[in-house]
Amino acid sequence: MFESLSDRLSGIFDKLTGRGALSENDVNEALREIRRALIEADVALPVVRSFTDKVRHRAVGAEVVKSITPGQMVVKIVHDQLVEMLGAEGQFIDLNAPAPVAIMMVGLQGSGKTTTTSKIARRLTQRDKRKVLMASLDTRRPAAQEQLKVLGEQNQIDTLPIIEGQGPVEIAKRAMSAAKLGGYDVVMLDTAGRIHIDEPLMIEMAEVKAAANPHEILLVADALTGQDAVNLAQSFDERVGITGIALTRMDGDGRGGAALSMQAVTGKPVKLIGTGEKSDALEDFHPKRIADRILGMGDIVSLVEKAAEAIDAEKAAQMARKMQKGHFDLEDLAEQLRQMEKLGGMSGMMGMLPGVGKMKKQIDAAGLDDKMFKRQIAIIQSMTAIERRKPDLLKASRKKRIATGSGVDVAEVNKLLKMHRQMADMMKKMGKGKGMLGKLMGGLGGGMPNMDPKALEEMAKSGQLPGGGELPKGLPGGLGGAGLPPGMSGFPGLGGLKMPGGLGGLPGMGKGKKK
Repeated sequence: MFESLSDRLSGIFDKLTGRGALSENDVNEALREIRRALIEADVALPVVRSFTDKVRHRAVGAEVVKSITPGQMVVKIVHDQLVEMLGAEGQFIDLNAPAPVAIMMVGLQGSGKTTTTSKIARRLTQRDKRKVLMASLDTRRPAAQEQLKVLGEQNQIDTLPIIEGQGPVEIAKRAMSAAKLGGYDVVMLDTAGRIHIDEPLMIEMAEVKAAANPHEILLVADALTGQDAVNLAQSFDERVGITGIALTRMDGDGRGGAALSMQAVTGKPVKLIGTGEKSDALEDFHPKRIADRILGMGDIVSLVEKAAEAIDAEKAAQMARKMQKGHFDLEDLAEQLRQMEKLGGMSGMMGMLPGVGKMKKQIDAAGLDDKMFKRQIAIIQSMTAIERRKPDLLKASRKKRIATGSGVDVAEVNKLLKMHRQMADMMKKMGKGKGMLGKLMGGLGGGMPNMDPKALEEMAKSGQLPGGGELPKGLPGGLGGAGLPPGMSGFPGLGGLKMPGGLGGLPGMGKGKKK
């Protein structure tokens, strides 16, 4: 969502950081461009004015003049103001109340309330180990209650039985008493929406609020509606009183202005963002991490957290043992590719690494689409079990059969086998606990060695995680251990890409093809 804004800002900063000294005119010109970029990104005008005034006040002051690298100092000031505009510290769903804690979901029709309700419930169940009951109060939209029931069944979350003819207030009261009797920790109340805000809707919301006394009232707003989402948040807050905002469709191609303006205009924090259609595509809103992504500084902490959730520790430890013996067959390669898919594919991972934003065009030109993983997994699945374990058996006739079976050319099969050979050779060299693999796999019993996201967050705050593209020294090993393929130079077209400074540490990425 922030791609175009990110491109514009990185262009402005490149001009600044390339100069030894900055005059007041340089700063003013940069701020004019930043203002234009923010307005084009659909950020509310008062927010843009306040933002540029604060940056100017600090950037023209003594701290930039005395700084050794004035250009980078301005980038830091813009970064700090961006974090402040987004809400300084991240605020998350508050469950600190006597059980059952009621969470009421409000918003317009079509903004993704029901889907977001089930995503939050799934997250509270799986990550926070809470017992959750979902109840649909939407008696207007056809099959709305059925939809929540189906989502509950798909994610193994209990839903309140549907009783025909009951109104929203009665359903809310029934949900609360059922939760008390059933020993539930959290009750998710999915309310009805309208195409636009009207009086009956607001009266209904107020009545449900009075009946259920919710601890959290989350407004679900579609990030693609731009500034209208900000007006919507203000209207709901005045009438119902919201405690936070969940922004959906943050993976869309909107301009991101709503997300940037929400906190500053309404004073209510954005707590969650929906990043896709799948039931696990929900993230906490961390202002600092979002600011890092916008300014192309990467988001290592989120990538590690994602890896910690997505990676199967047992499988990773099993693979580590095989690799230490120098074994790496095609089944292992398929497992590595699946792990990368879980982390959001190549584009998802690359987007979180510092400095990669500027190389987007190169990466796109290299043909690194995420369908590549699926194709490569399909090729491996078209082989027999013995072929996967002994790739040397694959001669011309077998390759032809595999290519036909997976719907690709023989050249694609050859590329995959070449990539596997490179990775297997590297494993053999690094096996026996020597060199990088020893460090990479050391203590992998738990799946992710020495990779505490909180410790990383602290490193980031203290400036040990620089935004200039260098990764902390221990990180690539940790990420490798988390299931990233160690021989990434094998991906078609990736070996020749020049990666930013710190990425040289990701094995196989950054030195180009080895002679």
